[in-house]
Amino acid sequence: MTDANQDLSYPKKNIKVLLLEGIHQSAVENFKDHHFVNIETHDVAWSEEELLENLEDVHLIGIRSKTQITEKVIKNAPKLKGIGCFCIGTNQVDLKAATMDGVTVFNSPYSNTRSVAELVIAESIMLMRRIPLRDKKAHEGTWLKDAKDSYEVRGKKLGIIGYGHIGSQVSVLAENMGFDVYYYDIEPKLPMGNATRVESMDELLQISDIVTLHVPATPSTELLIDAEALNQMKEGSILLNLSRGSVVDIPALRDALKSGQIAGAGVDVYPQEPESKGESFKTELQNIPNVILTPHIGGSTIEAQYNIGKDVSTKLINLIDNGTTVGSHTVPPLNLPVQKDAHRILHVHENKPGVLSEINNLLSEMDINILGQYLKTNEYIGYVVLDIDKESVERILDEMNKVKHTIRTRILY
Repeated sequence: MTDANQDLSYPKKNIKVLLLEGIHQSAVENFKDHHFVNIETHDVAWSEEELLENLEDVHLIGIRSKTQITEKVIKNAPKLKGIGCFCIGTNQVDLKAATMDGVTVFNSPYSNTRSVAELVIAESIMLMRRIPLRDKKAHEGTWLKDAKDSYEVRGKKLGIIGYGHIGSQVSVLAENMGFDVYYYDIEPKLPMGNATRVESMDELLQISDIVTLHVPATPSTELLIDAEALNQMKEGSILLNLSRGSVVDIPALRDALKSGQIAGAGVDVYPQEPESKGESFKTELQNIPNVILTPHIGGSTIEAQYNIGKDVSTKLINLIDNGTTVGSHTVPPLNLPVQKDAHRILHVHENKPGVLSEINNLLSEMDINILGQYLKTNEYIGYVVLDIDKESVERILDEMNKVKHTIRTRILY
């Protein structure tokens, strides 16, 4: 963190922070603790039109999963320096456009893993015991006391598709509950505990009593679980989807549930979801026995939202304070020290040959004393951070902007 008394080219009172979709108060308090005062919050998502009308003076924006940051929005936000996705994914942001405009995009991929994992275990037990049906009947006044189709989870095979941070956390909790855990991932992953890796998704579907999905929304995962995949599952097995709504063919799942091929399902995410709380919601899975439907709340616990608010806001604060981009999906990640008695210049450029050489030649010609220089590139852009002596800053910024393939240059302090 930069010293509060350090001279910043953008005084914090002039930096506008916009937080949408009811981001947790921990983010607001974190910004305030770091001397940001111009903070605007809203509980709802904004449309593209609303964003275009209101982002002209915004430096940092925080969103969750509903607000879509398109290329058009980015191109019309001239002061925008950072986008914080206060959630796991970043698919609501045009990352290519943000990259090419030098806008840093952060998310919080790990803060709600425990919350999602706990819900997976809870729904597994509820569905194996057919609690949704018994709960419904009890509310209706029917005493459905029997053991029909009611099973313990101990000794059952849990199949995890996607063994990342959430999938592996599910693995640990499930094994402690007595599950035999199997997993499949397109990348080699070491098992947690006694989990067993299988070589194909087909194999996992065929052996599992419960299948739980923890994959991102990509072209390769769209309708990953279709009618063919459902028919490969064990008759009477259970499917859980707390990942992305595009992963499961909902009509096919409905048919499999009604035929008895699938005995139960827990679904938290859907192909189309309401924009905000309280709106009408419909799915073809409604009113089917032994189905748990939740409104995309897998990671929505107080603990998770607090942690996400703290995590993403800290990344945005570090970006403004010292130029650090660790965790970025766009600007190459650099973890930067604080350099006292120096000016720090941030330079984002297209990843073309000769840019760094031109920068160094420029500094040499201007007789600039370099106290520190840091560089990181990705496929599209390069990020150079220069710490130079105090006397040099006024005459260097214009020249840095003239360097070929420059996207943006900024004097940090």
